[in-house]
Amino acid sequence: MFNKARLKDIFNDISTGKMSVAEAIKNCEIEENLGFAKIDHDRERRCGFPEVIFAEFKTTEHSLAIAESLLNKTGFAFLTRVPEQTKELILSKWPDADYNKLSKTIILGKLPDIHKNTKEHNVLVISAGTSDIPVAEEAAVTARVMGCNVEYLHDAGVAGIHRILGAEPQLKKASVIIVTAGMEGALPSVVAGLVDCPVIGVPTSIGYGASFKGIAALLGMLNSCANGVAVVNIDNGFGAGCLAARIIKKVKEN
Repeated sequence: MFNKARLKDIFNDISTGKMSVAEAIKNCEIEENLGFAKIDHDRERRCGFPEVIFAEFKTTEHSLAIAESLLNKTGFAFLTRVPEQTKELILSKWPDADYNKLSKTIILGKLPDIHKNTKEHNVLVISAGTSDIPVAEEAAVTARVMGCNVEYLHDAGVAGIHRILGAEPQLKKASVIIVTAGMEGALPSVVAGLVDCPVIGVPTSIGYGASFKGIAALLGMLNSCANGVAVVNIDNGFGAGCLAARIIKKVKEN
């Protein structure tokens, strides 16, 4: 369930007397029951990445307890959609935490050694407008945490179509492209008509009344006339980053 480095630490602690056999067994449990949450410590083995904390609707106390459990087991925790109060308490408890203001994500501890970055495979994250950047940043941080190289292309929506057309070299270099767009959500179709790689559309809740808080963009992306477009839920940058990382991982394995 653990990576080799973590297992080596446990074995070393046993041999030096820092950890008893009983403590080591407890550290190797695949699920930890905190009462309010069951922490899945086996997820990295099954799915390629440890459990992630979706903090937006959790109490601060619950988020901190789950983070501490993950840190104790794996030396790493990743939180998304972190509320302000939770952020303040985490930063006071772990001053070295990596907090991203745009994406509202926090990285604690050492990144897992899932697969090494390589220049051959890049995830390109495109935001249609500046208002879409927070969701794009969540996708980018997630993909980067999961071992991908990430490049950005901001403010390249269809209202200024020359911008995306002028970015052809960057588009062609990408192995996977994530496109965040609100309003009518047209940009993923345009991008997919220019490239031969998978395009992941992320509808955002940006737009005027008839955008229905992202529903118009979601339906527009689902009805794309361009081939090779997959669509995640509204504002789900995390899901897009995960999907991109899984595609990249399989490409590297083959």
